[in-house]
Amino acid sequence: MQRDKVKTAAPTGAADADRAVIDSYVLDDQVGFLMRVATQRHTAIFAARMIEGLTPTQFSALAKLYTVGPCSQNHLGRLIYLDAATIKGVVDRLGARGFITALADPKDRRRRAVALTERGREVIEAAIKVATGITAATLAPLTPDEQAAVVRLLRKLG
Repeated sequence: MQRDKVKTAAPTGAADADRAVIDSYVLDDQVGFLMRVATQRHTAIFAARMIEGLTPTQFSALAKLYTVGPCSQNHLGRLIYLDAATIKGVVDRLGARGFITALADPKDRRRRAVALTERGREVIEAAIKVATGITAATLAPLTPDEQAAVVRLLRKLG
């Protein structure tokens, strides 16, 4: 069934500008849309290749603990840009799998620090090797100069 076009009065002034913006909008050219598509592509590559069924968030938590050593759960969340509720779930799941453990915080005895277990250290060391291939596969359509530019620009946006 074909719909008849609704005729509207010719816009003037600010309405002309608004109409021009609306009429020229192309979803496929919008940065948020393009970033979501790129993220979906990267996530699919990550899921297909990452070991131990690690999610990107779990990998980030383990990799950051590997780099910084034991730290509070809240600090770990801040380091990988997660809110308190989300990092708690990530820590709980990684703890249940034996990849991390809770220790007395050396800086504050009232707090607990999360740390890698020996198994967690083994897993993240192997996962980091896989992650380099995931990054390479994600960026493969780009030239080396474009790859460096994307990383530089994403850091600037973050």
